[in-house]
Amino acid sequence: MSDLEVLPELKEIIGALLFAAKKPLTAKEIRKALLDAGASYGGPYQEFSEFKDDDILAAIEDLKTGLVQSGSGLCIAEVAHGFRLQNKISCGPWVRTLLDKDRTARLSKPALETLAIIAYRQPILRSEIESVRGVAVDQVLRNLVEMQLVKVTGRSELPGRPWLFGTTQRFLEHFGLRSLEEMPGMEELKRMVPVEKAERTKPFPEMEKELEQREEQAVTEESDESGEAEEAD
Repeated sequence: MSDLEVLPELKEIIGALLFAAKKPLTAKEIRKALLDAGASYGGPYQEFSEFKDDDILAAIEDLKTGLVQSGSGLCIAEVAHGFRLQNKISCGPWVRTLLDKDRTARLSKPALETLAIIAYRQPILRSEIESVRGVAVDQVLRNLVEMQLVKVTGRSELPGRPWLFGTTQRFLEHFGLRSLEEMPGMEELKRMVPVEKAERTKPFPEMEKELEQREEQAVTEESDESGEAEEAD
């Protein structure tokens, strides 16, 4: 490093990491990046390896304050147990217009209804979702799985061992939630619309096979849920 080069402050490094990341970053992930950079570049870069999680969280708060004071239209949001650099909500209409998001980002009403049932009642069977909605959810459920908002969480012990569904990390990112507990009326809505216990789900071979393949892939690609979902209103 040249004598003329000046190392950035911790908050500047964190800002750059949040800007470059394709998913929300936790303090632990940020600290790992500092440790890895120190090990790779050595010298003065190793000084940043000494920062702890508390130092990182304090720097993030400082960065938040700076973004608000600068009026940059950007902010740091706590999403999916991590931190994400994003545009302010008030600037959303212009960002969506630029990116032409309105045509594709909105989930259909059936998709939202199905997603809400899964989010509040997970893990849940397909037949249980259908008993609440009163209609078949095969295609809607397939779409939610393809969007990586819903995933297979396991199999029920009922005859035929039908699939159980739940939400993903990307679901939290999609809706800007830090955790499921942050969903509105979580405890109250969990008690609403009692779901009748299903004996078994109707067969749907094509979807079942596809989900089985996804489940097998998840064993070796468990950490591959870091891609970004398109933001919803």
